[in-house]
Amino acid sequence: MRSWMKLVVAVGALAIGLGVAPIPAFAQSAPPPEAYAIKDVLEKQVAAWNRGDIRAFMEGYWKSEQTEFVSASGIFMGWQAVLDRYLHSYPDRAAMGHLTFSGIEVHILCPDAAYVVGKYKLERQNDTPEGVFTLTFRKFPEGWRIVNDHTTAYPARGAARKPS
Repeated sequence: MRSWMKLVVAVGALAIGLGVAPIPAFAQSAPPPEAYAIKDVLEKQVAAWNRGDIRAFMEGYWKSEQTEFVSASGIFMGWQAVLDRYLHSYPDRAAMGHLTFSGIEVHILCPDAAYVVGKYKLERQNDTPEGVFTLTFRKFPEGWRIVNDHTTAYPARGAARKPS
């Protein structure tokens, strides 16, 4: 083994033996301001949803024909199609329920692009649908907006699962 490789192995073994693990520099720093701005968009969406205002909820999306929503129901192209889908799927406050997001992870890719991974839960009178999402954000002059929403619901409790 080359001497430099022996050194790397020795240092690694020593670090493991001492219980020392390297910590990436980014883990020690505060989240970038962009992460807070994106979380603010999500918080405004939750507040709008919980007051029954789907149109205000849609302000978090890029108002473009290029906006995409992907789910088990298919792919919806364009801001208006996404709005129409929400209005059809959630025709009243009872259908909307109370929305919460959890496990939000904001990943900044560059100064004007990011993606978010998280969980959602709707609490309604007769059920509690929940699932996961990945949102792609871009920064525009008006602020951060969702350009792609991929949302997947968990199977309903008690529903038969298909074999893998």
